[in-house]
Parts: sequence; C-alpha cells; structure tokens
Amino acid sequence: MPAKYGGFETFVEELVSHQQSDQIKYHVAQLSENETGKHLTYKTADVFEIKKRNFGAANVIFYDRDAIVYAIKYIKANNITNPIFYILGNTLGAFIGHYVKLIHKIGGKLYVNPDGLEWKRSKWMKPIQVYLKYSEKKMAENADLIISDNQGIEDYLKAEYDHVASKVIAYGTNDVVMVPGVAQPWLDKYGIQVGAYYLVVGRFVPENNYEAIIRNFMVSSTEHDLVIITNHLGDPYFEKLRQLTNFDQDKRIKFVGTVYDKEQLTAIRKHAFAYIHGHAVGGTNPGLLEAMSTTDLNLVFDVSFNQNVALDSALFWQLDTLCEVMNQAENLDSKAVVMLAQKAREIIAEKYTWGKIVGQYEELFLNEG
Repeated sequence: MPAKYGGFETFVEELVSHQQSDQIKYHVAQLSENETGKHLTYKTADVFEIKKRNFGAANVIFYDRDAIVYAIKYIKANNITNPIFYILGNTLGAFIGHYVKLIHKIGGKLYVNPDGLEWKRSKWMKPIQVYLKYSEKKMAENADLIISDNQGIEDYLKAEYDHVASKVIAYGTNDVVMVPGVAQPWLDKYGIQVGAYYLVVGRFVPENNYEAIIRNFMVSSTEHDLVIITNHLGDPYFEKLRQLTNFDQDKRIKFVGTVYDKEQLTAIRKHAFAYIHGHAVGGTNPGLLEAMSTTDLNLVFDVSFNQNVALDSALFWQLDTLCEVMNQAENLDSKAVVMLAQKAREIIAEKYTWGKIVGQYEELFLNEG
C-alpha cells in the first residue's frame, strides 16, 4: 500500500481510506522483499510485510499461507480477540482445511472473496485451471463466509456447491473528477475526434472478447474509430489477433497502449461516443463501473455478471450481434442517450460508491467480529 495495480489492491486501499468506524483495526498483509514481520502504518491500517518466496507461479500460494501463519502468531502475542481473516482470492483453497482449523482455534473466522471465476480464465493452462476450480470448491466448503462482489457469482456458488454461507457486497468506484482539456493532447496525438470513437479499456486477454469486438466493428459501416486501450505491446495474442482478423487493414482501429493517468483516462472515457465492455469472466468489473460513471452510452457483453451491474442503463450484445447493437446505438436520439446516462449514474450513486461499500463491510465486521 498504497495500491499500485489490481482490483484487490484498490479494494484494500479504498477500505482503509473510507474507514468510518474506530472500532475496527485493519491488519493488511503485503508482499515484500524484506523479512517477514516488519510493520508499517498506512493511514489507519497496520501493514505487515511477508517475504516473497522463490517458487515461481506457486508464490501466491505461499504468500497466503505465510500471511496466515504470521497473523496467527501476531494475534496470540497481542491478545487479539475474535479476529476475522479476510482472504482475497481462492488460491490457497486446496490447503485451506488445515489453516481454517488454526483460525477457529484462536476464536477467529475465515471470510473469502472468490475473485469471480478465476479458473475459467484462458490465460491458465489446463492443470492450473483444474487446481483453481478445486481451490474454489474447498474455499466454499471451509469458509465461514464467502463474500461475492456480484449476484451472479453468488448464484453460481450456491448452484455449484451445497450449503455455501454467502453474502454479496459489491466492488465500488470513486466520484468522477473531470479536468478540462486533459485529454486533448492525447486525442490529437492519435488523430481521434471528441465524440467520434468507440472505446475499449481492459486487460489484453481473450475472455475480454477482443476478437468478437474487432470482427463486428470491421463489418460495420460506422465512421467512428475503435480506440483500444490495453497492454498489448509484446503480447503474442496481439499477433494472433491480427492474423485472425486482419484488423491492421482497417484504419479505424487504433491500439493505443495503456493510459495510467486516472484524470486523463476519465476524460478519454467521457469524450467517447460509446464504451464497449466485452468482459465475459468475473464479477463486478471496475472498468464497467468507471464507464457507467463517465461514458453516456455503454454497449455491454450480455452475461449475468454484467447484467446485474448495468441493469437497464446499457445496450447489451452477444458475440454475433455487436454490429447490430452499434447500428442501434448510432440511431438513438440524444434524449434516449441522456436517459441511459442518467440511469447509469443513478445506479452508481445508489449501489457502488466506495462510501456505501465500505459501510456494508464495516456493518458485517462489527456484527460478526
């Protein structure tokens, strides 16, 4: 901490930054090159460092394991009562049975955020997918509570596993801060006109449906550009995608790399004609929340996770219908677009502000701890 990258890092940052109750003390594990046990203070949180191991892909398993073992020792040494262990992700699940017994032995409870359906992500080789699916199962069986950030995740877990103790608390987003003119130099650099581009923002992975988006866009007659903000440089998938679609033959399609300046990215979202959200795996996606807070017109891939968030504030598409939905979008009158934008902002204000999300977590922690 502070958060540098990733949804879980951002969640912890916001949980601490928006803390409302002084009856809660957060102790946050942080991966480090230093020896395990060094403590730092970040805002109101106690951050304890866990030394990074050298086990390659298995590092994350040992990190979770080492964090639990150290936390138990710390709890005993400091006479902490009724602790709640909140694990973000299922990676340790295959081994969690032993550690949940240790947690219960000191009067603690184990809560888990399953991080969507991680085992479905195409970036994992089949053996890793099998391991992650098994870990998901063991976490569901052993956790005192599973906290899903999307109703679709909870529905899946309850259908897949018997007797899952579950609760839904969404991911959040911050208020939009618009800085006049901050995006114009960037737009000029790529020859992009305000209000004349479809925007895609997300990790460069197949399950975000880049191929379907590009194929549908290429057969459309739109005069708008397709601007893709992603970490494509040096990724073999970029060349594979080029061979599959020949997108380099369409001058409207612009891969522009990454944008890490939050104010600039917010302005780029705001100036788009429409945002295209293709994420097919996961729960409440931060990028969709940001789009609903900023972009007036959102075209969203039609899966339950996205439906539960966008509700009636977006146009939904399937793999073979995006071109039609784009045509529909370009034929909407300004009043219809304003109504969709207003619905999106209302959904965000009602359900997804970090203040509201943190309040729900604190109510849970105070009642259960």
